[in-house]
Formats: sequence, structure tokens, C-alpha cells
Amino acid sequence: MSATKGLEGVVAAESTISSIIDDQLTYVGYTIDDLAENASFEEVIFLLWKKRLPNKQELQELKQDLFEHMALPNEIIEHFKSYDIHSVHPMAALRTAVSFLGLVDPEADDMSVEANRRKALRLQARVSSVVAAFSRIRDGKEVIQPKEGLGYAANFLYMLNGKEPEDLEIEAINKSLVLHADHELNASTFTARVCVATLSDVYSGITAAIGALKGPLHGGANEQVMAMLMEIGEVDKALPYVKEKLDNKEKIMGMGHRVYKTGDPRAKHLKKMSKELTALKGMEKWYEMSVQIEDFIKNEKGLPANVDFYSASVYHSLGISHDLYTPIFAISRFSGWIAHILEQYDNNRLIRPRAEYVGPQKQEYVDINNR
Repeated sequence: MSATKGLEGVVAAESTISSIIDDQLTYVGYTIDDLAENASFEEVIFLLWKKRLPNKQELQELKQDLFEHMALPNEIIEHFKSYDIHSVHPMAALRTAVSFLGLVDPEADDMSVEANRRKALRLQARVSSVVAAFSRIRDGKEVIQPKEGLGYAANFLYMLNGKEPEDLEIEAINKSLVLHADHELNASTFTARVCVATLSDVYSGITAAIGALKGPLHGGANEQVMAMLMEIGEVDKALPYVKEKLDNKEKIMGMGHRVYKTGDPRAKHLKKMSKELTALKGMEKWYEMSVQIEDFIKNEKGLPANVDFYSASVYHSLGISHDLYTPIFAISRFSGWIAHILEQYDNNRLIRPRAEYVGPQKQEYVDINNR
């Protein structure tokens, strides 16, 4: 037996949900470029869960079902108000809120296919409400209920900001949700599948996945990218800053990707949105700074930008608090996590790999008086 560090290159499951082949990401066989340019997030949810695109009636029914389940149980609102919300990272709050939702769901431990589908719908609907409610309560504002007639992306921005978003803002969030929805067997998705492979419940699987996404090597990169841009401050300071970081052997966040060799196919879509949004908001410097950094790192290190790099300036242009970037990633990735959880249940086997032991051997117990 020989270990592979980080399980890099190890195939651990078969899946019909998404693939990364020749640096092309697909959802159920549809390229991410095709979906990013044409699909609503609701269509992608349906695609990942049902393995096909919905017809008009099915899409309308899903939109209505999501809307009807968006309102949060009052227990969650009171839960957020019960602790010092300003001292808590939003990902920790989201992790606990999802677990709490499991406590108040009478179907939480019902493992039937029908019950799991209903729980999936409730979870996907409510995650956007949880993130928006946390943000508003933290800011001392009233929680806003979803508005009928708005789609999923628009309703998130409406519940977050208290006003209906502009078309370009809706397009940006919708595109981001589509791009982040699934990504093969990434760390959080694998965590979710390992958890539910024990036949634990959906809430446990999602809570475990959130815990994995919370780590800065997985979901926190876009927040760190924006922190870097804010530290740089101005366009003419970007290259000196990056050169100094490289001279000090420091990592530039948002560049390169573990599984892509020629570049992350999702990045160009958010790069375009960053250009358009920053122009709309009079914040062009964040886009210009990002382009300079990307070009320099690509030339110097051969590392193109990944999806996190330009999502930072997109979210900043929308006025979203920087520590909400990873929770927004989670809002999208719920759709993929749920798809993988349901797939795991459909053809389950306990996931139990082995470890290569490299510690001491043939030791003998020594009485405590002789140690």
C-alpha cells in the first residue's frame, strides 16, 4: 500500500453530476460556458438534482417551491439574536444554523427518498435567507422576507439589501451561483459524501460540508483576494506589491488551481462581470488592479486566475461585506452538495479508506515507574 498525499489524482467515486475533463467543467454533460451564458440558477438546481433540464412548467414549479420555503422558522431568527453576532464569522453562523434547521425539521431523520427530496428543497430555499438574515441582524436591521415574483438570485439580493436589484446585479449573482454550483469531488463535496455514506441525515451531510468549505484553502480564497486588493489600494501600487510578495515567497490568492492545468474555465465569466459591474458602480480600479495582477502572475509563474479571483471584485461592487463571500459560495454549492448526497444515498457504500502507517513499530509497554 502506498499513500497519495492529499489524495491527489485518486478516483474515489463514480458520479453522473459533474466532470472536469481536459480542463473543461461540465454539469451532467453541459459545459459551464453554455450554462453560465444561458441558464438560470434554478435550472442548474433542477439539472443537478434530476440530471436533465426542466421544461417551462417544471421550472416554474421549482421557482414557486423555492419561494414558498424561503421564509425562515422564527427559531433561527431568535437564534441569531441570542449570541454576540458581531464576534462570529458568517460561515460558523451558517454551519450552526443549518444544524439548527435540522432540529426543528420533523422529517430530519426520515430517510425515505421523498423526505430527502423535500428536505433538499427546504435547505436550498432557506440557505440564501439564512445568509441574508445573519447579515441584516448583525447590522441592526430588520429581517426582510422574500418577495414573490423575484427569482432566486434577485431575492437573495433583495433580502440582503432591502431593495430590488438592478438587472446587471441579478445577472452577476445568478452567473456566480451557476459557476459555483458543483465542482466534481472537491473537499467539501467529498466531506458531505463521506458523512452521509454512514447513512447519516441530509442536515449532517450539509453541516459537515460547510465545515470543510469554511477553511481558507477551499472557500475563503475570494475573501482573501479582496483583502489583498484593499491592502494595495491603488492601481499603480499593484505590481510593486505583488513583486514584493513573490520576492518574500508569499502566495498570491486566487491564482492557479489544483485540477486545472491551462486555466479555470469559470474565471473568464466573472472577469467579464467584474469589468461591467465596476464600471457601473464607478469602481473600475478594482478590475484594473485585478487584471494587472493576473497578467503579471500568469507571465511570471504560469498561473492564470481561478474563479475566486474575480468573484472578489464582483461581490465588492455589489456592496457585499467581504466575510459574506464564502457563505455566498455555500448558497450556490448547496445545490451540488445535495445532488451528491442524493446520489450517495441511491448507491451507497460506506466510504472507509486506509492509511499508510509510518510511525514507530515493535514497541513494548514500559511500566510508568520506569519511564
